[in-house]
Amino acid sequence: MPETSKNEVKTLKVHFVMHESFEAPGAFEGWVKARGYQATYSRVYLYEALPATAELFDLLVVLGGPQDPATTLEQCPHFNALAERELINKAISAQRAVIGVCLGSQLIGEALGAAFDHSPEKEIGKFPIHLTPDGLANQKFSHFGETLEVGHWHNDMPGLTKDAKIIARSEGCPRQIVEYSSLVYGFQCHMELNQDVVELLIQASEAELITLTDRRFVQQPTALRANDYDEMNQKLFVFLDKLVADYQAE
Repeated sequence: MPETSKNEVKTLKVHFVMHESFEAPGAFEGWVKARGYQATYSRVYLYEALPATAELFDLLVVLGGPQDPATTLEQCPHFNALAERELINKAISAQRAVIGVCLGSQLIGEALGAAFDHSPEKEIGKFPIHLTPDGLANQKFSHFGETLEVGHWHNDMPGLTKDAKIIARSEGCPRQIVEYSSLVYGFQCHMELNQDVVELLIQASEAELITLTDRRFVQQPTALRANDYDEMNQKLFVFLDKLVADYQAE
């Protein structure tokens, strides 16, 4: 089968690239199970291999992590930014659907030649994003409304190609959701967060959080645990359903 041929979509195959155990798929995994799709994983923190070919999946989801695209193998031996960029380019060339979250969104931009950048503000917690005119005009986001409260846990943001469209921004970050093409999206925000993933992140970041009490877009553990993440998870599900429909139609 040639690389550019899509799988016959009977049961959608979703592949997750996980950089750390505490940067888990969360609501993405819930959606996969609810729809009866198949999930596979590259847990790179366990040195599991990346897929050799895009024929192995229909949707690639590259998750977040404490690394950034400039992190070297010497700094983090289990994170190979070049290999992940190559996988993203394989997926895009094969017309697969691709979603990047946080670090994953930055890696998509880098794979397409757009360098990541630092966000104006560190954001950790649940804060509103605001859809841009491009976002309001995009049918995949029509159910978001003009403003939606979503999860955040980041310092950086993805780069923009000449064809990229900013779908949503926040007060602390001008690039929260980026459309690179009709099948390729970068989410700087974390709509996959749920109570279990938030607890993992708190446990991994508790010492850092204590040093950030003066940051206006950083919530502390009590507030993080009290947030309701269900609405944004459901909004993510609808977006994913729309993305899959477009993937199957192309």
